[in-house]
Amino acid sequence: MTSQWQKFREYFYFDNELGIQVDVSRSGFPDTYLDDMEIRLQDMYCQIQALEQGAVANPDEQRMVGHYWLSDPELAPQPEIGAAIKDTLRRILYFAQDVHAGTICGQKGRPFRNVIIVGIGGSSLGPRFVSETLGNKGDPCSLYFIDNTDPDGMDRIFAELDAKADATLTIVISKSGGTVETRNGMEEVRHFYVSRGLDFSRHAVSITQPGSRLDQIRIKEDWLDAFPVWEWVGGRTSVLSAVGLLPLALQGIDICGLLDGAKKCNSLTRNTDTKSNPAALTALAWYVLTGGKGGQQMVILPYKDRLELFPKYLQQLIMESLGKEKDLDGNIVHQGITVLGNKGTSDQHSYIQQLLDGPSNFFVTFIEVLKDRDGDSIQIAEESTSGDYLQAFLLGTRNALSNKGRKSITLTVRDLSPVTIGVLIALYERTVSMYAQLVHVNAYHQPAVEMAKKGAQEMIQLKNLALRVLKACKTGGLTVEEIALEIEADGSVVDREMLYKILKHLEANRGNRIISQKSGSEFEALYQVASDQQ
Repeated sequence: MTSQWQKFREYFYFDNELGIQVDVSRSGFPDTYLDDMEIRLQDMYCQIQALEQGAVANPDEQRMVGHYWLSDPELAPQPEIGAAIKDTLRRILYFAQDVHAGTICGQKGRPFRNVIIVGIGGSSLGPRFVSETLGNKGDPCSLYFIDNTDPDGMDRIFAELDAKADATLTIVISKSGGTVETRNGMEEVRHFYVSRGLDFSRHAVSITQPGSRLDQIRIKEDWLDAFPVWEWVGGRTSVLSAVGLLPLALQGIDICGLLDGAKKCNSLTRNTDTKSNPAALTALAWYVLTGGKGGQQMVILPYKDRLELFPKYLQQLIMESLGKEKDLDGNIVHQGITVLGNKGTSDQHSYIQQLLDGPSNFFVTFIEVLKDRDGDSIQIAEESTSGDYLQAFLLGTRNALSNKGRKSITLTVRDLSPVTIGVLIALYERTVSMYAQLVHVNAYHQPAVEMAKKGAQEMIQLKNLALRVLKACKTGGLTVEEIALEIEADGSVVDREMLYKILKHLEANRGNRIISQKSGSEFEALYQVASDQQ
C-alpha cells in the first residue's frame, strides 16, 4: 500500500520561479488513475489548445473564448485582436498616470483620489478581490464598489464620499451595456453628483462593448473616456481586461505584474505532461472527488486575511461556469460544484465541527501563503510566531480531516504579489476550462442567469400594473385578490403570492404613498394610495 509520503512525492507539483505548489495527494487518486485517464486527458489538452487558437468554444453563442489572450496578446488568432489588447493596456496605463498626476481631474479641479466602480458579477468580484488582496494604505486612489441595486448599500458609500464628490471618479462597467443593476447604480451615482452641483459626465468613464447602449449614452453625454471589453471575454474571466485593469491601475496596483503572472501560469498549464501541469492536476482532483458528477461542495479555506474575498471570486468563476443542466450533447446532467468557505483559522471555527463529523459531501481546498508579513515577527509562545501558529492550524486541520477520511487539495504560494495573484487567477481559469472538458459541459454560457433576469422584469411589470390599479381605485382600498382580478381583466395571469410581496415592499417605502388598512386576516388588508391628508 502506498504511504502518504510516497503519494505526496508522486503528485506534488512545484515551480520555484513562480513560488507555487499544488498538492493533490490527499484527493484520493487510485494508484493507476493517471494512466487510466491518459486518453481523456490528451483529448482535453487538444480541446484547450483549439480554444486558445480561436475555435468556437461557446457553441450556444457561436463565439470564441479569448481571456487567455489578455495576458499574451501575441497568441490572439487575429492580429487586430492582439493589437486591440495592447492598445487598451497602453491607454489604461496612460490614463492612470494622468489621474495620479492630476492632469485628468474632477469638474472643480481637484485630483481624483476616490473611484466608484459600478458593475455586477464579474465586473465587480474580480477587481474587488484583487483590490482587497494587494491594496495598501497610501494607495493613490481608494476604490468603492457598487455591485448591487441596494439603495442602503449605495447610501453608505455616498455618505463616505459626501465631502469628496468632486474628487471622485466613477467607472461604469457593463459588457452588454444593458445590465439593469448597473443601469440603476449609474443613475444613483448620477443623482449623487447632481445633488452636489456636479456634472456626472465630467467624472465618468465607461467600460463596455463598442456600440452598446452604455457606449451610446457615454458618447451622447461626452464622458471623460471609454475603454472596451470584447464579446470574446466573459464577465467571470474579465479581471485581466479593462474591467479589472483600469480600476486596479488607478488604485496603484502593478497591473503589468498581474498580467506577467497570468502569462507565465498559462504557459505552465499548456504542458501536456499531467504531472507537470498544476491546472490539469487540480482538474483531475476535482474529477475524482466529484466522480465527474454534480452535487459535491468545495470548501475554500485561504489562511490569509488578504484572501478573504478569494472564495467569493471563485464562487462565480466555478459555479457559473460548471453549474449546467445539460452537457454539450443535450443530455440532462445537472453538473456543478458548490463553492463555499471563508478564511482560516477564524471562520473555520463556525463549520469545522461539521466538516469533521457531519456528512462527507465536500472536499476542502487549503490556500497557504508562506510569507507571513513584511519584516520580522515576534515570538508569542512556545518559541513560535503568530504566523507559525497560522500554519500549524492549517496543517493540523488538514491532518484531522485526513484522519476522518475527508479529502483535500492544498495550494501554496510563496507570497502575495501582483505576479502571484496573476498566477492564481490564471490557474483557476484554466482548471475550470479543463474540468469542463472532462465533464463535457459548456463553461462559457449562463442560460439560467438570463432566466432570473427575465423573472425580475416580470416582477417589475406586475408592480407597475398593481400601481395603476391602485391609482385608479376610487373606493376605500382593494385586497390582494381584488387587485389581481383587476389586472387579470386584461387577460394577464397574476401570481397572488408575488403580488402580496410587491405590495408589502411598496408599503414599506413612503415615497410610493401606498398604505394598507387591516380588516380581518393579513391577506384581507385593503391597499390604497394615500391621500394628501393621510
